Amino acid sequence: MLVQNLFVLVTLFSIASSSSLVPNESNGLVVTEEAYMSWVKYMGSLRHSLFQKAQNKLKPCRTIKVNKNPKYGDFVTIQKAIDSLPPMNLCRVLIFITAGTYREKVEIPATKAFISMEGEGADKTIVEWSDTAEKKGQSGQPLGTFSSATFAVNSPYFIAKNITFKNKAPLPPSGALGKQAVALRISADTAVFIDCKFVGAQDTLYDHIGRHYFKNCYIEGSVDFIFGNGLSLYDGCHLRAITNSYGALTAQKRDSLLEETGFSFVNCKVTGSGALYLGRAWGTFSRVVFAYTYMDKIITPRGWYDWGDKNREMTVFYGQYKCTGPGASSGSRVSWSRELTQQEAEPFISVSFIDGHEWLPNMF
Repeated sequence: MLVQNLFVLVTLFSIASSSSLVPNESNGLVVTEEAYMSWVKYMGSLRHSLFQKAQNKLKPCRTIKVNKNPKYGDFVTIQKAIDSLPPMNLCRVLIFITAGTYREKVEIPATKAFISMEGEGADKTIVEWSDTAEKKGQSGQPLGTFSSATFAVNSPYFIAKNITFKNKAPLPPSGALGKQAVALRISADTAVFIDCKFVGAQDTLYDHIGRHYFKNCYIEGSVDFIFGNGLSLYDGCHLRAITNSYGALTAQKRDSLLEETGFSFVNCKVTGSGALYLGRAWGTFSRVVFAYTYMDKIITPRGWYDWGDKNREMTVFYGQYKCTGPGASSGSRVSWSRELTQQEAEPFISVSFIDGHEWLPNMF
């Protein structure tokens, strides 16, 4: 009954497009700000029922060194270092990657949890490749967006620091098909990225599934360059557009009210070129919040795009809170986005949004 009631509340609120009382003549129900706030508090609660309790391990039991010169490291490639770990890794392993450009396609399997990777600086330690969705794989079929990733993480409790993840595929022309080129895909729960860079064009960062924390990261792209269905907090990140036409910063995939997912950007800055939407409603219940974020003039006045489906305007959750800069004005935003109050924004602007009190303590 709770889920059914919440569905009614959010649907009616979305139709209302304001916090005032709005009667629904078909069934006599009334939406109030109090009812809406109950839904906000539930969706931003400290305990997300669809995720298991996280139990992180932060102290390394083993350190591996990767160096392009075999004389100075244990392995010359990142993938070989990963492959050396046992199939069911149960302790924190630190893989230190020395300065250099590592031209390789890397994938961490689901069984190898608790991996930390640390570079010598994001401008010094770079992992790059250039696959696109249309490129044919070993099977002779196109790779697709999922498999285009330069670096793919499928295991929980992953940590990366001071590394650049790059897809070198060139910026595609507007409207081109099959040009998705993922720099990093994170398809597991409880991942942390600190002082990292994600460089690409279309579909740079595939924030696929799970709870994720991005701290002081740089993310560059053109269209949907942060996309997926993760439950993720972006804290103090620089988001830079590189298109000369229309682009989109986010494409959040939440397709059901039951999915406790969404992207929250706090203390970030958005700069670059072109005309940029803050987000496109890839999912029917797409959810994105920007708080205390500087927005350059590249942000389109409307701010958001419904993916060509007017029905999504009744179910998405798009909000801003105390954002600044020439692109932050909410006066011309679409009617189905919202300027949040402090109470409404509260569930989305701390690590509690991703249950960080469980798996992030003492990390910094």
